[in-house]
Amino acid sequence: MSELNHHHAERGLFELRRGRALLILPASQGEAVLPGRNGAHPGIDGAGSPVLVAAVEGVGTELLAHLRRLGEGELRLVVTPHRGNVLGLTGDFSTDRGPSDVNGGPPPRSTNGPRPSDVSLVLPEEVDADQILELATGGRTPEDLGTDSRHATRGESAGVALVRMGGLIPAVVCISVRADAPGLAEELSAGSILQVETDRIEAMAATNAVDMLPVSGAVVPLEEAENARFILFREAHGLQDHVAILIGNRDEWPDPVPVRLHSACLTGDLFGSLRCDCGEQLRGSLRYFAESGGGVLLYLAQEGRGIGLGNKFRAYTLQEGGLDTVDADHALGFGADERRYDVAVEMLRQLDIGRVRLLTNNPEKMRAVRDGGILVLDRQPLHGTLNRHNLPYVRAKVQRAGHWLHDMLAMKLPPEPER
Repeated sequence: MSELNHHHAERGLFELRRGRALLILPASQGEAVLPGRNGAHPGIDGAGSPVLVAAVEGVGTELLAHLRRLGEGELRLVVTPHRGNVLGLTGDFSTDRGPSDVNGGPPPRSTNGPRPSDVSLVLPEEVDADQILELATGGRTPEDLGTDSRHATRGESAGVALVRMGGLIPAVVCISVRADAPGLAEELSAGSILQVETDRIEAMAATNAVDMLPVSGAVVPLEEAENARFILFREAHGLQDHVAILIGNRDEWPDPVPVRLHSACLTGDLFGSLRCDCGEQLRGSLRYFAESGGGVLLYLAQEGRGIGLGNKFRAYTLQEGGLDTVDADHALGFGADERRYDVAVEMLRQLDIGRVRLLTNNPEKMRAVRDGGILVLDRQPLHGTLNRHNLPYVRAKVQRAGHWLHDMLAMKLPPEPER
């Protein structure tokens, strides 16, 4: 099959990030959804219901009209079960039950394994883009818009899986399409709408074994440790780059090797945000490596506990309204922690490091590294300074995620500056 007639999940992801509609087929059909020799559309006329989807944060008036023009039936909003729970749609959506579409089978898996069914809501005809965004992320409830709900189909959930991987709000607007939809074949032929099969998206989302490719490396002297070498690793699908920072001479490293798994935090690491202690942990770990004879910091592209920088800022705004960090992430449709550590395990394997002392306060990091076959022989606590801005963040990490930060939480807050 030619590249013209077949578009992979990665290309579909970037289409959604660009604010364009994507056609999702129910399964690999062996044919593209283009006119056949007899004028038929084999991908659509076969079993299943193809859907046109668009990322919620890219939806505007024109795109909504475009979806309605090419589709048939009801326009729907598909959200994660986390967002469904926030909207009060608990019921069966909190179970591992699969979606009830014509294809059967389980829903797509997130990068962290199987998850409950996504929720598909009917949108009223008069709904606008702002109302959809508020329903997906804000305070609107289904009753506000008169919607009803059901389990998402495989195609609908595949759209959610793509936007999750792309760092967008985990919600899509979608509509079913028919073979005789006016203009659809022309747009597919022209490439203005791309198509991808559901099972290809599911395969991409379900991949647990991460193939990491070392791309480049260089010596980069640091203020905390002059003897430092950076190695860039790229995930095989090309979505994320991660960096290993090797401190000291390898033949002089302690045994076990001190290792820090550090998730990227633009606001804390670079700008010294007072809302977290990430920057202090980053620089503190580098100093610890230098003082201990060496070590490795894995700088992971997992901003905002894996939800991405844009969603992290949205979560901050919700926190200003009174939600803690976990509930804010739930309100946006995410779990309490979307990070994955198989990338870190693979980086350690490629660096031939099998015995480590983890610099962490996070029990999940300890478990994940051990489950990955790396011997975790010791743990080194690491935290920053408590202040009035990061107190809610630290409290939530202790009370909601079980982090070992009780000593930090017991610190005396510095006096507030005079106004």
